[in-house]
Order: sequence, then C-alpha cells, then structure tokens
Amino acid sequence: MSTSRSVSTLGFLLALGSAASFALSGIFASALMESGWTAGAAVTARISFAALALLAPTIFMLRESWGLVKRAWSSILLFGVLAVAGCQLAFFLAVQFIPPSLALLIEFMGPVLLMLWSWARSRVSPGFITLLGAALAVLGLVATSGSVLGSGLHPLGIFFALIAAVGNATYFAAGARADHGIAPLPFVGLGLTVGAVILAIVSALGLLPFAVSSAPGRIAGVPLDPWLLVIGMVLISTVLSYLLGVAAARRLGATVASFTGYSEPLFGIIWTILLLSVLPTDMQWLGAALIIAGVVTVKVGELRESRRASRDVPEADASEALSNAPSDDDSARL
Repeated sequence: MSTSRSVSTLGFLLALGSAASFALSGIFASALMESGWTAGAAVTARISFAALALLAPTIFMLRESWGLVKRAWSSILLFGVLAVAGCQLAFFLAVQFIPPSLALLIEFMGPVLLMLWSWARSRVSPGFITLLGAALAVLGLVATSGSVLGSGLHPLGIFFALIAAVGNATYFAAGARADHGIAPLPFVGLGLTVGAVILAIVSALGLLPFAVSSAPGRIAGVPLDPWLLVIGMVLISTVLSYLLGVAAARRLGATVASFTGYSEPLFGIIWTILLLSVLPTDMQWLGAALIIAGVVTVKVGELRESRRASRDVPEADASEALSNAPSDDDSARL
C-alpha cells in the first residue's frame, strides 16, 4: 500500500511539473509572435527541434529493441498524429474563427472526453466525488479563460477546437499505455518525430502561415534573441513537459493525469505574474481556486475508488480459495 501511494504521489508531482512547463509555452510563443514569428512557424519549430533533441537518446535507448516499435506502432502513430500534430494544428485553426480563450476551454474538455470514453468502454461509472471534481475543474477553467459560451460560436472554430480536445485526450490515453515496453523518453521522441513530419508537410503546403524574424522578443521586459526563445520553448515547454506528462500518465492512469493537467492555466497565471507582472482578475483567481479544488477532489475520488477495489480483491480471492479448497470427502480420499 505504501509503495502504491508513493508511486501515486510521484506521478502527481510529475503531472504538476508537466503542467507548469507546458504553461511556459504561451510566454515563449507570445514573445516570438511579438517579434514577427507566425504561430505556424513557432509550433513547427517547437515540435521539430524537440524531435531532433530527442533523436539521439531515442535511437540509443532502442538500439537493441526495435521490435518494440513494431508492437507499439498504433500508440506511437496516435500520439504523433493526434496528441502532437493534430492538437497543435487544430488549436491554431480554431483560433482563426473563435477567441483563443474559448478554443482553450474546448481543448481542455479532453479529460472529460477521456473520462466519458473510459466510462463507455468499461461500463463502470466514475464515483460521485470524481464527477464532482471534474465539474469543479471545468467551472474553474471557464472562469480562468474568461470565456463566454454564447459568443463567437463559429461552427468551424468549434469543430477544430473539438479535434484539439480529442488530441488532448489522446495525449494522456496513449501516454498511459506501457504494455508495449517502450520507456517514456523514446516513446515521446518517436511521437514528436511523427508530429514534426506532419507539421513540416502542412507548413510546406501553405496550410500554416510560416514566417520567422530575427527581431528580439521580450520576456519580463528583457530583450531576448528569438532563437534563445525557441530553445527555451523546445527544451522546457516541449521536451521536458512531454516527458513528465507521459511518465505521470503511466503512474496515475490517463484519467487522473489528464485532470491534473487542468492546473496548466493556474501555472499560466503564476508565470504571467512573475514574468510579465500582469495581475489576474478576481474571476481568474476564483477559477484558479476551483481548478485546485477540482483536481484535489478528482484525486480524492480516485483514492477512494482504489481503496474500495483493494478491499474487494481480498474478499474475491478468499471466496475463490474457499471454492477451490478440498471438501471433506476429498480429504478422506487423500
């Protein structure tokens, strides 16, 4: 029990670290776009250079086990196509039709979609506490993003944002699988490579406006070379965040890890205060509190359900042992 609890705590901390590093991507990307980079160029550079950064360690770790890649090809393809390229591309297309805050809100419905999918597959409904935590986290996200659901509801924007939500759910679902035997680092490296190829093709076809600039960007009022911003976005907000996220999903499970990802907007507020000296509104503070309450509640619900399951298992084992135990007649024969 103590070992399981320590693994769960480590997974929770890894998920928080992933959310914190993911949240920095907005700071880096905003500075790049203010310097003249397009969003398409920023996301393509982010994923492509991250794939290159993990190429050597991925090849080294798989040098004698390439057969595992064949076994895991569907998970790798799902991760690269939907969780990496699809999610990034769909969000970029969505914000051309609807406000970014609304697109972010819909994208972060991914954990809810994942929970509903698990519910449909297992036919086991989540506990009341887990559902309550999900509702609190969603309300917090609405408050934090400042979205008004009745405004800017362009059908194409909603459609692309929903695809981004599917990609968000796929990130945790595919990342949580470990039965193929591939460690988190090479798994992320292969997924990023697939995503980088797709984004490069999309950019080459002109579907993503691609333009870069040598003008410096600013973070906390300090002018920074754009390639320094790219390095920070690649190493901190992509490589580190994806590795921590996949490692967390394998320890917590896809559902709990995905709801912990709701803390990303909270870290976004923290980074905005520290790096941009921009204070959040009262509604954003309320949203942050609801997100924290929701994530904690989901975690409490998961712990209660796991304890209930652990209590049921010994009872089942005992009844099975009794049913398999020799009868008096059997003992007499022996």
